Amino acid sequence: MNRDLKELEVRIGYTFRQKKLLRQAMIHSSFANEHHIDKLNCNERLEFLGDAVLEVVSSDFLYWQYPDKPEGELTKIRASLVCEPTLAYCASEIGLGAYLFLGKGEEATGGRSRDSVVSDAMEALIGAIYLDGGFANAKEFVHQFVLNDLEHKQLFYDSKTILQEIVQAGEGGQLLEYEILKEDGPDHRKVFEVMAVLNGEEIGRGSGRTKKAAEQVAAYRGILKLKEHICT
Repeated sequence: MNRDLKELEVRIGYTFRQKKLLRQAMIHSSFANEHHIDKLNCNERLEFLGDAVLEVVSSDFLYWQYPDKPEGELTKIRASLVCEPTLAYCASEIGLGAYLFLGKGEEATGGRSRDSVVSDAMEALIGAIYLDGGFANAKEFVHQFVLNDLEHKQLFYDSKTILQEIVQAGEGGQLLEYEILKEDGPDHRKVFEVMAVLNGEEIGRGSGRTKKAAEQVAAYRGILKLKEHICT
């Protein structure tokens, strides 16, 4: 069940004047199909708009944040901040999945935690804020919930590479592997759960709609665990 959208407004620190925009941002196409709602009224159009706003805001931020970095490096950093897994991570920090209106099938196959679903909803929410409160409010939301904690966001994006480098820098003969724990859902909507294993011991696990995305989450959690072990 989706939770009260007023609670979501409190979480994000923004109150909509046009409540219908917030509701639309949370309506997945599966819910629209089941309830015979015009597809124009699900969150896909808002997602399209939010994606553009997000790219402008993140580009502007990085341009001024890193005055000495060339275009290629800025593009790579931006990609790490607006890619599907990272946006899904941002969405999870505000519990966005709990507020979605999903069809029964999408609900049953774990749509509330699926990266593609929640990342799209995050972009739709940005688009809704832009339409309701203008560019300044949308920019503030992006800065607070997407462009915050850049170090961790970049760590998350490059997690598999960074974890491999940590392992290689350690004692010789260490073996890092990724094991698929389970696959759920039909072929076009599969969700994978993967475990990162170092020398036969689990160090992290994650899920995603592709094996690569699931491995990325598992690697990120593995990095955090290894760093915590080093610091204690």
